[in-house]
Amino acid sequence: MIKIVILIITCFGLSACNPSENASKDISADAKPSLRTPELSSLGFLNAVYNDKDIEKAKFYVDEPLKELLGHYYIAAAVQRNMLNLSMAHVELEVDEIDIDFFRKFTDDVTVIVKMKGLRGGQHWVDDRTLRLNKRNGNWIIVEIMPEKRQVNG
Repeated sequence: MIKIVILIITCFGLSACNPSENASKDISADAKPSLRTPELSSLGFLNAVYNDKDIEKAKFYVDEPLKELLGHYYIAAAVQRNMLNLSMAHVELEVDEIDIDFFRKFTDDVTVIVKMKGLRGGQHWVDDRTLRLNKRNGNWIIVEIMPEKRQVNG
C-alpha cells in the first residue's frame, strides 16, 4: 500500500515539473498588452520606449494625439529625449505613486508617477515621470506626459 502511495505522489510530482504545452509557449509579439489598470498601461508604455525601444508597441498605450507625436519622433531615442526629456539605458521601472485607491471604479482620470532607475550618460540615475491616463471602454489610455516640476533655487 505504501509503495502505491509513493508511486502516485512521484507521478504527481513529475507531472507538476513538466510544463504543459500552453505554459511553455512564449507570448507572441502580436499579443495585446494589458490596459486593465493605470499601472500596467504606464509601465507598458515606458518599458516599450526604454527597454524594448519599440515605438509601435508604445503607441498601443496612448491616445491619438500622442500616437501622432510618437510617429513624428519615430525612434525610441528621440522619444526619450524630446517627449520624456530623459535619455536612459538599462531602465528598471516601478510605480511610485498613483492618485487613486479604493475608489478606482468610480474615476476615469488618474495620474501615475513611475520611478525609473538606470544609466544616464554612463552614470547611475534615478528619476520619475508622471503620466495622466483616462479610462476609455474599460481600458486605461495615456493622454498626457506631465511636464516635470522644476526646482527653483533661491
